Amino acid sequence: MKAHIILEDGTEVEGISAGADITAFGEICFNTGMTGYQEILTDPSYAGQVVVMTYPLMGNYGINEEDVESDRIQVRGFVVKELSEIETNWKSNKSLIEYLKENNIPCIAGIDTRMLTKKIRTKGAMNCVITSEKITDSLGKQLKESLKKQLGEFKFPPDVVKQVSGKDVKIIKGDGKKIALVDLGVKKGIVKHLVQLGCEVHILPYNVPAQMIFDKQFDAVLFSNGPGDPKDVKEAIKTAKDLLGQIPLYGICLGHQILALAMGGDTYKLKFGHRGSNHPVIDLRTNKVIMTSQNHGYAVSARNLPDNIHITHMNVNDETVEGFCSPALNVNTVQFHPEAGPGPRDANYIFADWLREVQNI
Repeated sequence: MKAHIILEDGTEVEGISAGADITAFGEICFNTGMTGYQEILTDPSYAGQVVVMTYPLMGNYGINEEDVESDRIQVRGFVVKELSEIETNWKSNKSLIEYLKENNIPCIAGIDTRMLTKKIRTKGAMNCVITSEKITDSLGKQLKESLKKQLGEFKFPPDVVKQVSGKDVKIIKGDGKKIALVDLGVKKGIVKHLVQLGCEVHILPYNVPAQMIFDKQFDAVLFSNGPGDPKDVKEAIKTAKDLLGQIPLYGICLGHQILALAMGGDTYKLKFGHRGSNHPVIDLRTNKVIMTSQNHGYAVSARNLPDNIHITHMNVNDETVEGFCSPALNVNTVQFHPEAGPGPRDANYIFADWLREVQNI
């Protein structure tokens, strides 16, 4: 069955429907990773987005029960050059095609993903619609015009963090430090690293009030990764403001942006974001460069930063802010994903460094 993708700028591409035969709207973006499609599909930071994979072959190692970052697929759609119908991996228990259909996620294959990526890089992030409806014949012209109108009216959901955050408190016991993990769309990999370091992890909803954190006497608070515009997550910003200077605070990805806003900084939307497992970042304190996994469409502005924010990490490619600290307020953040999943493990040490700081306070 044929499928079509229509971009906000009017671009139309025809391909093959390889997932669920539905119509879906979302913000189109691209990921430069060669592997890790299962982790990408299930990363809550991709909620509301249609992901174009720049590497031409996907699905060749299937799907397994271990390499997931949440309990379901989070993307709104998937776009690939070639989707393998055969998987060769001893851990695989189903094909990528089966996985997409089970989760009711549309996928369009057999198209020029290089062209789409270049268009996004040139024109910037934009909305799109994927459909398996017949829109090329005479009867489909009216439907196409209706889809274009809906696309023009489509808005990225401002409450996307509310949609992906857990509603209840989850506790994972440990003998070490007691960590409050504010779930803005947390990846399982982050929880796994904290547990491996012996922490007792309390996963809290995105809108948890500061008083609850004070009442439970946590040793530190970590604001997680997540999707969307940080300025839309006003509840988390308020909680962070109320906690500043009272308890050690850490942030990853969206959490990094939330803490910057809470401290008086600013954020802005990148032209096409950073998504992939090959982004070089320099630690300005050591001049060491690490390869990192990233997934974000917004960044912390380096202009007019408050005096209490000191930039610690910078993106080598475009010099955007990749991390900051505030020794006086016990705040440390990174924009990239130290847990990887997928990606290089260069930054795994950051969890241990943060925990060591907590132990020394």
